[in-house]
Amino acid sequence: MTILLLVGGLVLLILGAEAMVRGASRLAAALGISPLVIGLTVVAFGTSSPELAISLQSTFQGQADIAVGNVVGSNLFNILVIVGLSALITPLVVHQQLVRLDVPLLIGVSLLTWWMAADGVIARWEGGLLFAGLVVYLVFLVWQSRRESQEVRDEYAQEYGDGRARDWRLWLVNLGLVAVGLVLLVVGADWLVEGAVALARTFGLSELIIGLTIIAAGTSLPEVATSVLAAIRGERDIAVGNAVGSCIFNIMAVLALTSIVTPGGVNVAAAAINFDIPVMTAVAIAALPIFFTGNLIARWEGAVFLAYYVAYTVYLLLDASGHDALPRYSVIMLEFVLPLTVLTFAILVVRDWRNRRRVAH
Repeated sequence: MTILLLVGGLVLLILGAEAMVRGASRLAAALGISPLVIGLTVVAFGTSSPELAISLQSTFQGQADIAVGNVVGSNLFNILVIVGLSALITPLVVHQQLVRLDVPLLIGVSLLTWWMAADGVIARWEGGLLFAGLVVYLVFLVWQSRRESQEVRDEYAQEYGDGRARDWRLWLVNLGLVAVGLVLLVVGADWLVEGAVALARTFGLSELIIGLTIIAAGTSLPEVATSVLAAIRGERDIAVGNAVGSCIFNIMAVLALTSIVTPGGVNVAAAAINFDIPVMTAVAIAALPIFFTGNLIARWEGAVFLAYYVAYTVYLLLDASGHDALPRYSVIMLEFVLPLTVLTFAILVVRDWRNRRRVAH
């Protein structure tokens, strides 16, 4: 029964997100909103709707660890797995806005979340602050989209369509898709949270770990589909922008709205404050030099991202089971793997900086 709830909940969440994204994006196009703005806002929010549904449902049922773990785990999955997998398919060209605005913003809100959670709770006013920042960010995106190159505009138009819908029946169909998507999201979230709690109790795992792994990976499947298909089609701006944009939405919309509607705010477990949120922040910081160097994410860098997600998941499982190998594993990661990675990326940044200076002169 637990497996059926988990699988059924995930299927309903994915179908609900797909229906809502399709309906909402077509409605936005019918209203004359540009495909680029649709991709950056409507689709980014739509693909984050499973995370929002899960976080709201879990906090209403008193499982705050699932809500927090879902957001943190989804952000780690988005950068390390989705960007990593997309880069393995094809080296990803990174848009300048990602380097100059989106990734620095992600780093900033990750640090802010860490600070807000330090006292063990993200209060309602703190959630309101995050959401207000999202509104400002969206307004800026709409303004910025008018200055984008025609190449980027064409890429988004090909993906999300362009032009106004004149037939009233199309309006009804798209409104119906949005409504059906919302219903599926609500039911799917209820099933998935119920199944996750049962699974945690069966195997003696914490709800935080379930949220960080199974639920985070499951609710990120819409982003996987969007970014991987975009990479295969050669739509590289969409592949990277979707993952980073979804991370920003997860914090500034999902976590913010969950904090606002929950009486007393969202409680944050000590394990998340001391380890998982710092790891989420570190991954956001690490993404900046990778995106910066040559404005290209190479295949080997994508492989590094994927390897680090595997390493992080292994650590969670070793820690949860109290395995004897955990101390040795931690030493290897902290004293060998991480310093070597930092050194490699530092060399790449210096080399790229020198090349840029040479070209400029």
